[in-house]
Amino acid sequence: MARAAAPDHIDVYVGARIGLRRSALGLSQAALAQRIGVSFQQVQKYETGQNRISASRLHRTAVILGTSVEAFFPPVEGLAAGEAESLRALGATADGRAVALAFPRIPDRTVRQAVARIVTALAPAP
Repeated sequence: MARAAAPDHIDVYVGARIGLRRSALGLSQAALAQRIGVSFQQVQKYETGQNRISASRLHRTAVILGTSVEAFFPPVEGLAAGEAESLRALGATADGRAVALAFPRIPDRTVRQAVARIVTALAPAP
């Protein structure tokens, strides 16, 4: 039996961003699924990067979530595979989503840098 290939890191990133935006708006996977015309299981697969989301469905999702399609993608200079997995892991827990959603709202750059240093110091080495 052939082994399934790992999801592409961009698919993981896009899915994680969809999940973060959906959560930030207080929408369940089932509610988003109903609005884009798929099952909630399909939304789960999109959010983990297990399944790729088509361009038309991604556009519809962006409209429903009140954002641009571009908001779901990493910067053009790219994203390493490990970074995409870290983003997915961050969005997988309520605590991670809370941090991810609140962090950009910290107005003071020095405070953001201090928070980043604290988190880095507390995290075990990979």
